[in-house]
Amino acid sequence: MRPVDYDDRLHRGYAAGRALSDAQRAAWARAFAARLPAARPLRGLDLGSGTGRFTPLLAAEFGGPVTGVEPSRRMRAQAVAHAAHPRVAYVPGRAEALPLPDASADFGLSFLVWHHVRDRPAAARELHRVLRPGGTLLLRTELTDRLPDLWYIDAFPRGREILAALYEPLSAVRGTFEAAGWEWGSVAEVALPPAGTRAEALARLRTRAFSVFEHMPEADIEAGFAELERRVAAAPGAPAAPGTVLTFRRP
Repeated sequence: MRPVDYDDRLHRGYAAGRALSDAQRAAWARAFAARLPAARPLRGLDLGSGTGRFTPLLAAEFGGPVTGVEPSRRMRAQAVAHAAHPRVAYVPGRAEALPLPDASADFGLSFLVWHHVRDRPAAARELHRVLRPGGTLLLRTELTDRLPDLWYIDAFPRGREILAALYEPLSAVRGTFEAAGWEWGSVAEVALPPAGTRAEALARLRTRAFSVFEHMPEADIEAGFAELERRVAAAPGAPAAPGTVLTFRRP
């Protein structure tokens, strides 16, 4: 799949389209805390921090400091302007070349970023370098052998096929990290509360802040949204889907 340029279009609607409800934010905070050491403070890395959806939360929950590494200049600008926190810093960088010292973080979070990384073996080695021995990496990603039943995806022609092409099976992700020296921890599904009704979810989808739309032709996108309008009118109830999180340990 071709690389996605967040500086081109996606940055404009990302914060609104991918906003978290308070209940969702709390659910993720509990999920992260359950997988991290009880000691505080914890120094963190938010890889692919985007507009700062999680970086301030990580600093508040785990005492900081937290560094958000984000390659998109326009996404970083929004994070700095709208998601500021005294223990958070946002810096330019890529997963394959992290601008951080060795062993400088106690934990790392990579939230729906891994499928954008071009050289995944190099990124796994860089994360191994930056996290201290005993550190924990939380990898939120989809897996081709565990794809979620997203409420909207099959309304789009080839939607599920495109979604599957973006990701890897669990065995491939594990293999990449274990080859870089990581110890396997676990895979789990985090139950998330819905963020409003289907109509509200459809409004967020219309921002096209989900990168899967970057791989669809315009005709398919128009057809999909027309189908979703019909479905939402017939069943306006709130959608919900779990989030897959992988845990790795730095020996």
